[in-house]
Amino acid sequence: MDAWTLHWLEASGSLVEQRGQLTLAFENAYQAISRWMPPPRLDVLIQRLPGETLAELGLVGRAYRSTMFSMTLDPDNPNFAASLRDGAMLRHIIHEVHHCLRMAGPGYGWTLGEALISEGLAGQFVRHVLGSEPEPWERALSLETLQADPVDASDLAATYYDHSAWFFGTGDKPRWLGYALGYQMVGGWLATVGTPDAEGWVNVSAQDILAVAFKEGLVFHP
Repeated sequence: MDAWTLHWLEASGSLVEQRGQLTLAFENAYQAISRWMPPPRLDVLIQRLPGETLAELGLVGRAYRSTMFSMTLDPDNPNFAASLRDGAMLRHIIHEVHHCLRMAGPGYGWTLGEALISEGLAGQFVRHVLGSEPEPWERALSLETLQADPVDASDLAATYYDHSAWFFGTGDKPRWLGYALGYQMVGGWLATVGTPDAEGWVNVSAQDILAVAFKEGLVFHP
């Protein structure tokens, strides 16, 4: 794990009891990514913040820039132990690493459409690297449901959009809509182009994937 430095931020709570398992998850993620591409050089902030994670998992990741992401943990959450045991932690790490890789290239994106693609690429990259099933948020809405109510192309171009509403359902959108939509959009692109190389996984244009999504009935032009 030479390219990653783990920073344990424990002023808000000790992680001594979990450190061994957490370090192993990072080592496994590093090795899994290494089979497909050289892992990027990263600083990883690891902190314990009760109540500040996804309730279903007891953890949440956030990428800040191309060289740093954080993993926030809540060991007191009743779902946290299962997240370590069933690989949710491992998958989250790889998801955030992909965000960092993309931030070093075209960027996460400023528009809703670009954000959808960045999230979809990260989720599909996890599936590619680990052979895992979609996360609950990635399968929250079926392809048929999404095609029955396609997103307006003008919404995809918006730079001022409610990220929390689209991805977490804080407004009038279904919870996790953005994750499910992005995952399906990238899935349609992968079905068209096949398995991309390492550069393709990271640097593909969002517009190329959105063009396929339009043909798949996930986007409409009014």
